[in-house]
Amino acid sequence: MATRSILQSGRHCCCLPNLMVNLFLILKRFACRRHFNILKKPMLKLSENPPMIWPAESSIKDFTGVWWIAHTKSRNEKALAWQMQKKNISYFLPMTEKVYRKSRRIMRSMLPLFSGYVFFCGDENARLEVLKTNRVAQILHINDQRHIVEELLPIEKALTNGAELAPHNYIKAGQRCKVVAGPLMGIEGFVAEDQSKTRLILQVDILGKATCLDIDAALLEIIDSSQ
Repeated sequence: MATRSILQSGRHCCCLPNLMVNLFLILKRFACRRHFNILKKPMLKLSENPPMIWPAESSIKDFTGVWWIAHTKSRNEKALAWQMQKKNISYFLPMTEKVYRKSRRIMRSMLPLFSGYVFFCGDENARLEVLKTNRVAQILHINDQRHIVEELLPIEKALTNGAELAPHNYIKAGQRCKVVAGPLMGIEGFVAEDQSKTRLILQVDILGKATCLDIDAALLEIIDSSQ
């Protein structure tokens, strides 16, 4: 009845465009809110993240087969790790805990140390299974198998001992040192000084990436490069 009266009254015809505009704005607002709710994903609890090493309770030094590096599609590292676990493919996904504040709440999340990369080990069938996940942009072949394990072992040891690792710029040269005491004893890396802090830098040459941890300088011993 209201619509009919508006149509019948010439002086109210000008109200129709305003009604249409208001209706359009309401529908647009509803559609945007619905679209946002669909895209919004709940944050994983720390316990819901994939294990950094699979099989669990193992060490990468015990992995058998050929090492590869999966260069994942954007933000697919964890999803790929879950699928590798289901396929029982040995992998290493170094992650670090990030703490930040959001809407007056303290949030915690696990982020890959080397964004976009997952290290895995196995045979040719394992490589093909990883490709079938559709979460990989490419798989990097590693020529020096021994060297990649030597680079990853210190990172694994630091993480399993609760050290806080953070991404760091890759450096081409520097003073190389070894940890001589404490739970991280035996780890080697480059040393950098930053605002009275001593940082041990652990690098992965094939990726041109690095991570670091703060350490007491008294625990370090310089490695003689001439030896």
